[in-house]
Amino acid sequence: MSFVTGVGLTSYGKHEGLSSLDLMSKAAELAISDAGLKRSDIDGILCGYSTVSPHIMLATVFAEHFGIRPAYAHAVQVGGATGLAMTMLAHHLVDAGVAKHVLVVGGENRLTGQSRDASIQALAQVGHPDYEVTLGPTIPAYYGLVATRYMHEYSVTQEDLAEFAVLMRKHALTHPGAQFHEPITVADVMASKAVAMPLKLLDCCPVSDGGAACVISREPTGERQVRVRGCAQAHTHQHITAAPALSELGAEISIAKAKEVSGIAIPDVRYAAVYDSFTITLAMLLEDLGLAKRGEAAARVRAGYFNQDGEMPLNTHGGLLSYGHCGVGGAMAHLVETHLQMTGRAENRQVRDASVALLHGDGGVLSSHVSMFLERVR
Repeated sequence: MSFVTGVGLTSYGKHEGLSSLDLMSKAAELAISDAGLKRSDIDGILCGYSTVSPHIMLATVFAEHFGIRPAYAHAVQVGGATGLAMTMLAHHLVDAGVAKHVLVVGGENRLTGQSRDASIQALAQVGHPDYEVTLGPTIPAYYGLVATRYMHEYSVTQEDLAEFAVLMRKHALTHPGAQFHEPITVADVMASKAVAMPLKLLDCCPVSDGGAACVISREPTGERQVRVRGCAQAHTHQHITAAPALSELGAEISIAKAKEVSGIAIPDVRYAAVYDSFTITLAMLLEDLGLAKRGEAAARVRAGYFNQDGEMPLNTHGGLLSYGHCGVGGAMAHLVETHLQMTGRAENRQVRDASVALLHGDGGVLSSHVSMFLERVR
């Protein structure tokens, strides 16, 4: 058993003059304070990777920078799924008695600390060195290929995908920390410049500076009690040339395992936080997770199903597409927002009921998946 006892999040966008370690520190301090703890209470640390500040021992580098001496430290790398993978590992660590309070943290100054060419080069390395990288694609191109196939198989249109960008932007308008605060329409998405067709600029998440953190504890530290009810992972492939059929991707595997270990079914869920690096990512994952039927997620967006006041509120902070994406911290913002919703602290974004939440992270090109259920105890 474990509890999410504290969360911390910076604004996303430009943070001139702050390093990855600085942004991680800001988020970590907020999370520890939110948990009602002191730095000295933290006896475990899990740290995500940074493309701006790569280091073979980033967890202990951060621990030194932050001024803590944990009994357990580990760095994790599974792409965009890293934040939830670390949270899952922290859950197991405290449940096993290895640590009492584990700090989970990720962040980067990817926007101001890395050139465009360096970012492209880093993202290009996701591809297979012999069969993919030599042909020049980067992550948007791989997702463009997936989108083309998905649109063909399930009769999804570019306008359908645009609906997800519009929804995430609408939600970001209500959060002061979001990178973008200008409303957009389906027409705006369609008119934005091509990046990797059928994906256009507004179908893609931005590059951001930012940091996010949470504390996972063996016991509650205050009156707000959010418990990790169950979680699971799936890793079906690394490279797109080795990916299974669209109907056999890892999200379906991880959600099935998570439902089994938690005893929670999709109809029990009241709030969803789902990875949205691209509009196609969000569309596919919603359907793979059982939050919509194949090819019908966009129709649910149009009907208001995923609105803040809808039947299944989704990414009410604006998600990666509009709150921003700073590497590992990008998806961790989903966890922070979920905790705020579950504890009634989301202010003008507060939904009616967030007593049971489903979170899902995706790393690589739909390569690594983590599904997690959180439950409000009181």
